[in-house]
Amino acid sequence: MASVKFLLRCIVPVLFAATGLTLSAASMAHAASPAGDGRLKVYFVDVEGGQSTLFVTPTGQSLLIDTGWPGNDSRDADRIVSVAKKAGLTKIDYVLLTHYHEDHAGGVPQLVSRIPVGTFIDHGPNRELDHGITEKDYSEYQKVLAAGKSQRILAHVGDVLPITGMKATVISSDGNLISSALSGAGQPNEYCAASEKRPDDQTENSRSLGIEITFGKLKLLDLGDLTWDKEMQLMCPANKLGHVDVYIVSHHGWSQSSSPALVNAIHARVAIMDNGAKKGGSTPILQTIAKAPGLETLWQLHFSEEGGVQNNTLDKYIANPQGPDAGHFLELEGSSDGSFEVVNSRTGFVQKYAAR
Repeated sequence: MASVKFLLRCIVPVLFAATGLTLSAASMAHAASPAGDGRLKVYFVDVEGGQSTLFVTPTGQSLLIDTGWPGNDSRDADRIVSVAKKAGLTKIDYVLLTHYHEDHAGGVPQLVSRIPVGTFIDHGPNRELDHGITEKDYSEYQKVLAAGKSQRILAHVGDVLPITGMKATVISSDGNLISSALSGAGQPNEYCAASEKRPDDQTENSRSLGIEITFGKLKLLDLGDLTWDKEMQLMCPANKLGHVDVYIVSHHGWSQSSSPALVNAIHARVAIMDNGAKKGGSTPILQTIAKAPGLETLWQLHFSEEGGVQNNTLDKYIANPQGPDAGHFLELEGSSDGSFEVVNSRTGFVQKYAAR
């Protein structure tokens, strides 16, 4: 056994060097480790209407999408690290920044001060040059990269990210979208006519780095804060994405995203909304998702005050109900046969979804 481990340490780095990639010692240990229970685990961390979603693959590799807000006595970084420890992690292999707004990238400095990050993934330079908070957060991110403790990957549409144990395909990046349909997709989209046309967005939102994750037959979609106008380009006249099982609701459920052309066409079984009590969870989007074809359950990180009782999902599907916030999260565990379950950390309630 010792000789096998020695050969792996010698041969694997050479193979990766030949392809221009690098593999950290921690990643090598993950790659050589047992697959655990063979399930993909996804944690939807409550960062109060920002985003922070942690994927842990059966090979032990981890991908964190976004880091939540800055400030708040490091509230978001502490919540992320707490969930990471629950998942058995001592480092985060990859942190993907969808874009540079403060509720997505603002928490980078606080996060790296608490847990090592192997590699950052982003869409390229900040494009929102308004001399405001977005430029400040981008500058803070550049300082973290300049420290040299983490590597960086610039993501382009069509790329498959180098994460073992699941396939993460880049759908959108820096305002660009995939030009060809994914495998099994490309059918005419009958829901385009029901989606109004909107002006092109000029903010970092439209530059969002979005990915589709496949784990065997299980498919999850996370487009960050990709805006309505970009959704229409992506989904019309043909649906380039096909159907997914889990839709991580774009833009926290705010009405700048989640057009019928997207929401209805992807036919998601489950939608998970990372809204806050007073951020996201817009009434029109709650209503659009509730009547989406094929939807079995809408899960929310918070009760939406705007949505009210009549538009929010049922209490058992809400991590943080009305009242003082306690930072409860949602957890998804998926199997390669396409079955999965979602757990509400507040109550322990589990909803199972059988393979199709």
